[in-house]
Amino acid sequence: MMKQSSLPEMINQSRDVILHPGVSTFERYEQHGTMKEAAIYVGIAAFISGLLGLVGGFGGFITGFIAALIQFFVFTGMVYFVGKKMYAGTGTWDEVAYTFSLFIAPLIVVSALISLIVSFFAWIPLLNLIVALLGFFVRLIVLVFQVYYAYIAVQSSMNLFDRTQALLTLVLSYIGTLVIMFIVFSIF
Repeated sequence: MMKQSSLPEMINQSRDVILHPGVSTFERYEQHGTMKEAAIYVGIAAFISGLLGLVGGFGGFITGFIAALIQFFVFTGMVYFVGKKMYAGTGTWDEVAYTFSLFIAPLIVVSALISLIVSFFAWIPLLNLIVALLGFFVRLIVLVFQVYYAYIAVQSSMNLFDRTQALLTLVLSYIGTLVIMFIVFSIF
């Protein structure tokens, strides 16, 4: 039976999965929300990202907001599809979307903050290079954490405990998401 979590509960759940990553931590929350709660949570993070992207103008807001939402649903849909069809995963798309939202939403905001900080220093010679380099390394660290959390979340949400199956699900989902996002953004 799916529960519905409030925004403060989701923030606490995010804190828990980020600070105590593990299959059991994700399992604890996978049925605490649905696609609706995941959409709201990621939507709020995408909106904040878009607001922080306003430094680049209104286009930065639209791009940050829409791209984050579309990418989230395409990716979690691909994880669900690949995990279910290729490896007989037993999770639901609700479980995938909800568990992924618990770490993706905070990381969307962190990435947007890093971009904002780098853009503030873009006009200062030399300092802009140092800040951009630090920003690159921090983004790289965020990406590593995102992959790590995704690996754990796919094990939990799709019940794929074979490491190869979990990794292949993520890799194929990532490639599928890139192709779909390229097609979507080519159209628009």
